[in-house]
Amino acid sequence: MGVAFGGAFLVGVGAQIDVPMYPVPMSLQTLAVSLVGLLCTPRLAATALIVYLALGAVGLPIFAGGGSGVAALYGATAGYLWGFVVMAWLTARLVQRWGHDGFGWLFLAVYLPSLALLVPGVVWLAMRTPLTLGEAVMTGAVPFLVGKVVKTALAIGGARAVWSQLGHWQR
Repeated sequence: MGVAFGGAFLVGVGAQIDVPMYPVPMSLQTLAVSLVGLLCTPRLAATALIVYLALGAVGLPIFAGGGSGVAALYGATAGYLWGFVVMAWLTARLVQRWGHDGFGWLFLAVYLPSLALLVPGVVWLAMRTPLTLGEAVMTGAVPFLVGKVVKTALAIGGARAVWSQLGHWQR
């Protein structure tokens, strides 16, 4: 369970490094979620993100911009928050299935779940705000596409650094 709390802490730290944008802030949360997925088993990755959501719900200021509370779990950006659980699980599952040796497979294992996160995020954003679905896509997905490529590469580099310190790939 210590690893799950560590993963939750990592995501919480990533959430504090943000560019305040409305209605969806740009932060390093997704980079941290990807790292959790790369470094953990699918079950442990999902558990870490559930712990993250629980810690934020009980009042720890670990959501983007120091946010916290149960209201965040059904607010405008809740689709992204809940989607983090699936993103971390799917990243870990794809790495487990495809391996960690080739950069191309690792890139896809991280990038595809990161893209998939946009679906619940944008749909929930459109449901909880006056934005149309098209406007939600333009504000809740498009501005993040380039950053996803950069964060994917950084997550892979970070995971490889951890793996090299361990002396081998351990999951």
